[in-house]
Amino acid sequence: MARFTKSQCQPCPDRPRCTSSRESARNVGFPPRELRDLQVRVRTEQQTSEWKARCAVRSGVEGTINEFAHGHGMRHCRYRGQPKAHLQHVLTAIAVNVERLSARSVTEETSSPRPPTAFQTFLDQQAIPRSKSWRTLGT
Repeated sequence: MARFTKSQCQPCPDRPRCTSSRESARNVGFPPRELRDLQVRVRTEQQTSEWKARCAVRSGVEGTINEFAHGHGMRHCRYRGQPKAHLQHVLTAIAVNVERLSARSVTEETSSPRPPTAFQTFLDQQAIPRSKSWRTLGT
């Protein structure tokens, strides 16, 4: 720890970069070398694209958890017992999904159809007709 008195701090040309206080002196802490090396390494790692991709996924998950905890009161369960608590969580998740879907504008593009599987591509190459899906039967 380094301590600088007011008389030492006032004439320093780097004072505006160091502190915004006009009145007090400045105390500067220096971490141990191992901790400083660890901080430098971690901050360098945080600039990589792999780390940013992992952080983006985590950020999305944390946003969803925050929405449940603060927006829908999921910190406290209204019911006793695990089966009823589970039912509350499932119904709340369904409600949030419906809410999110209803908030989407009509002009937003729907997702494109899934690409064909390797087996479907093989059938197409061999000119073998695909059987109808159970979803399309009767239409």
